[in-house]
Amino acid sequence: MSQGQIIAVTGATGAVGGRVAKLLADAHAPLRMVVRDASRAPDLAKADVRVAAGYHAHDELVDAFAGAGTVFLIPAAEARDRVEQHKTAVDAAVQAGVEHLVYLSFVDARPDTTFTLGRDHWATEEHIRQTGAPHTFVRMNLYMDFIPSMAGEDGVIRGPAGDGKLAAVLRDDVAAAAAAVLTSTGHDGKAYDLTGPSAFSLGEAAELMTALTGKAVRFHDETDEEAFASRASYGAPDWEVAGWVSSYQAIRDGSLAAVSPDVEQLTGRPPTSLADWLGAHPEALAHLPGA
Repeated sequence: MSQGQIIAVTGATGAVGGRVAKLLADAHAPLRMVVRDASRAPDLAKADVRVAAGYHAHDELVDAFAGAGTVFLIPAAEARDRVEQHKTAVDAAVQAGVEHLVYLSFVDARPDTTFTLGRDHWATEEHIRQTGAPHTFVRMNLYMDFIPSMAGEDGVIRGPAGDGKLAAVLRDDVAAAAAAVLTSTGHDGKAYDLTGPSAFSLGEAAELMTALTGKAVRFHDETDEEAFASRASYGAPDWEVAGWVSSYQAIRDGSLAAVSPDVEQLTGRPPTSLADWLGAHPEALAHLPGA
């Protein structure tokens, strides 16, 4: 990124995009937020706001990206056509003359990765590569701040994860690493894995939640059959249920266990541990029964 170039952030009304936008504003970087609803855009000093109906709206995205040097592309919401949406957004950025694409991808992005929704990220990365545009991939692990919500109101985390581990990462750390990439140079063609400082099993996470709060939390290792059956009751399409279940299967087979130094290398500080985050945010477990 060259000094003074506009950084366009998509998904700025969301959890990660909003965090990145605030960090850029705090750093006085030239910021443009690309959102679907301008009334929901964060109120950030000197930030430009452009509206596009979604990643399917090619012409609106071309207009929204015009004049930006860098685009930070947040993944679209889970959908059967998510890859096509991403391709449209990427092509719009290229047509608009954007000089650098930074895409929030997922660790272990491969065409046959266990986590089925992760395959969307591989396909998007491939399309970005094929455009020839300068690019950087920041690949997140599962969100650490989502772990407590895996426990039901009965205090049980259910899923076919076995004793496998995941190096979950806090959304604040994802945003900080992404902002570091967006505001510095030397990242073209690189991919960074964004993880927490260590890997843990869901059983270990449950034990930690119990120790920190006094609430009884435990992990139940479902069979694959139990997992698909229990989630079928939500009425979601098959591809979405497969995504939910395969996230646990990816933990089980070690696909999400690798710990990376990239957050610390990019931000200059270590990523937050599950114990430290839970200790600072007991409200994350407010939905659980007990003391």
